[in-house]
Amino acid sequence: MKHLLTYRRSIVRGFGCAAIAALAAMPRSAAWAEQAPLPDKPFAEHRIVLQLSDNDPKKQGLVISVAYNLLKFYDPDKVAIEVVTFGPGIDLLRPENTNRKLVESLVAQGVRFDVCLNTADTIERETGKRPEFISMATPVQVGVGQILALTENGYTLVRP
Repeated sequence: MKHLLTYRRSIVRGFGCAAIAALAAMPRSAAWAEQAPLPDKPFAEHRIVLQLSDNDPKKQGLVISVAYNLLKFYDPDKVAIEVVTFGPGIDLLRPENTNRKLVESLVAQGVRFDVCLNTADTIERETGKRPEFISMATPVQVGVGQILALTENGYTLVRP
């Protein structure tokens, strides 16, 4: 009987630990719920999220090239592409970036470019000035959170 009682307690503790783990995994702030909505491409057969977290011009060029190649390979209506920038990667979406015209061309073809507001907030705290972004940039509170939301909704993450 004592053995059965100990076994029962361990099961209850196990469920308690599972419940605590589930609560810990839940979003801790409203920022998670504020992620930008997923793009509306009802006929997209392929969904790709491209991560850009570097301020390396070669990586910026590679992300742009991958997006163009995907649009060329698949019909633009058959592929949903979202580029999520965070950390130093947000520089791609600044007005003075040399790739601005290419980004604007991709946006015109349905590619979405996200900018992480947490990164912008950090820059503003450190420099005293809020960074400016091109008007086509879609603000998301947490860049990595946006990537997670997209992958949980059928997007494939590619980090060129």
